[in-house]
Amino acid sequence: MFSAVLIANRGEIAVRVLRTLRRLGVRGVAVYAPDDAAAPHVRLADAAVEIPSYLDGAAVIAAALATGAEAIHPGYGFLSENAAFARDCAAAGLVFVGPPPSAIDAMGDKIAAKETVAAAGVPVVPGRSGRGLEDGELVAAALEVGLPVLLKPSAGGGGKGMRLVTEPGELGDAIASARREARGAFGDDTLLIERFVTAPRHIEVQIFADAHGAVVHLAERECSLQRRHQKIIEEAPSPFLTPAERAALGASAVDAARAIGYVGAGTVEFIVAGDGARAGDGSADGRPEGAYFMEMNTRLQVEHPVTELVTGLDLVELQLRAAAGEPLPFGQADVVLDGHAVEARIYAEDPSRGFLPTGGRILLLEEPPGARVDSGIVAGGEVGSRYDPMLAKVIAHGRDRAEALRALDSALASYTLLGVPTNTGFLRDLLARPEVGAGELDTGLVERVLPELTGRETPAWVPAAAALARMRAVAPTGDGPWDATDGWRLGEAAWSPHALVVDAAEHVEVRTRAAEVSIDGGDPVPAALDGDAIVFAGRRIPHRRVTGPDGTVWIGAEGRTWAVRERERTLRAGASAAAGGVLRSPMPGTVLAVKVAEGDEVGEGQPIVVVEAMKMEHTVTAAVAGTVTAVPVRAGVQVALDEVLAEITPKEAAG
Repeated sequence: MFSAVLIANRGEIAVRVLRTLRRLGVRGVAVYAPDDAAAPHVRLADAAVEIPSYLDGAAVIAAALATGAEAIHPGYGFLSENAAFARDCAAAGLVFVGPPPSAIDAMGDKIAAKETVAAAGVPVVPGRSGRGLEDGELVAAALEVGLPVLLKPSAGGGGKGMRLVTEPGELGDAIASARREARGAFGDDTLLIERFVTAPRHIEVQIFADAHGAVVHLAERECSLQRRHQKIIEEAPSPFLTPAERAALGASAVDAARAIGYVGAGTVEFIVAGDGARAGDGSADGRPEGAYFMEMNTRLQVEHPVTELVTGLDLVELQLRAAAGEPLPFGQADVVLDGHAVEARIYAEDPSRGFLPTGGRILLLEEPPGARVDSGIVAGGEVGSRYDPMLAKVIAHGRDRAEALRALDSALASYTLLGVPTNTGFLRDLLARPEVGAGELDTGLVERVLPELTGRETPAWVPAAAALARMRAVAPTGDGPWDATDGWRLGEAAWSPHALVVDAAEHVEVRTRAAEVSIDGGDPVPAALDGDAIVFAGRRIPHRRVTGPDGTVWIGAEGRTWAVRERERTLRAGASAAAGGVLRSPMPGTVLAVKVAEGDEVGEGQPIVVVEAMKMEHTVTAAVAGTVTAVPVRAGVQVALDEVLAEITPKEAAG
């Protein structure tokens, strides 16, 4: 075993690797970009070195050599599947904790990967390689394969450049669009064509190999719950497969790994037709009917914890031991599954705004007891816009699938993060779907039911609690009769008005007096704060509550959060308070372009400012026609969520 290992990553995976290193008594070295100096993985490490970027392989290697590290663990993302970096590590006398560079190369190109595993007898999706084909030839190949088809970039994944084509007339535009996106994302516009599998399930097999020729599989994970081709909930084992199908699919994954001389942890991903034969009606060799190789990830997966919980194995430890040349300490017959595990990914994103990435300072963080949480965040930490929006993973285990799902829902209900909008409530709604409970999953399920999972109304007690919290914050500290803020006056008590905005979208008028509130002009309701609860209309509702430095009241309950702030009643001098007069940033990020100047006349829908975050561009347009009266931002500056980008005086107000 190594005496020191450098982790070339950040966030929850860096913390995850460091914990295993600490348990093994191995010194852990962290690297960090300048904006990550106070990150948890830096504080947890035995040593830490600043580097310009997590993609700067030369700086990572220099840090490893300077700190006496013998090996580099790349985590996932960044340099984890970079064959050139793996070769550079070897040239520097360092061990790359991953497969040989030749294996990374073999699986890094989707076309070459399909050809390699097909030669080893692993079934692949019917299709055609687009290598060297002009657009017209791709059209002909797609028609030959048979619509519907998927156009996929050969050089990369993550859903970038992927297009589903169902009609012949759509092929030309889809190919051109897929090429543009693939070229921009991967520097290579080569496409491949695959027949689209109807109602597909995404099932992946975890494999492990040592340098002595042993290869085993650790069963499969069901990853069909996805949004925009990104996994959000994963589980092990799949509810779809029988034990015989599990063994057959695992054998296919082992064959794929052997075909490229694999060493270490890897994942062989399959697409499985979900509308054909059900579990138990597999093909002649035992594989589920319609199961095809999709790709291989030559690294540890984000969702590896569910495999760890059902096998009892530490995959990071196994990676380190395999990289150190040790043989696998078990064989295939020794792999026994215990119960069921489910993982949910917590993202800094806002479901009510089309899942735009969010950010800001974490004001309060409470993680659920009794569940595993892999996290790279702490209270007081800043969530920026430079990196992937995944903040944490909540993983639950049960004796069976139903128990695991209940345990995960309970854990999410007690997960509280205030200061940054997240998808936690959305995940609970998804888990509550009857299709999920029944295991009737496919990769399109989330998109089909999305309208039913977003747009939930804000409970009336939330703005009431925010208004009462704001009243409490400004209450005088004296105990004299003139210090009371209960609205007392001769006659009946006076109302205090509060014009509030919930989650930057829902306008609510709240009035408070004594121990009652009125919402949007409704009848008064008894209400009072009682510690971490509000007594509202005779019901005591526990929740967590904190007020941010900008006066926003953050409220969390049952895994859901709300950000409530006071609405501006007027704009700056000379501007109108009409709806749409203030344009705010829909996400924290960087201003790429400002397309107007003060005094410009603009039309409704005209682009005003372009904001970029996590490689996602969003154009903010004018909600009203009028005159630009303020543009407080410029290209290149960082902006926070809901920061004012521009102010517009509507035409009717200006006149």
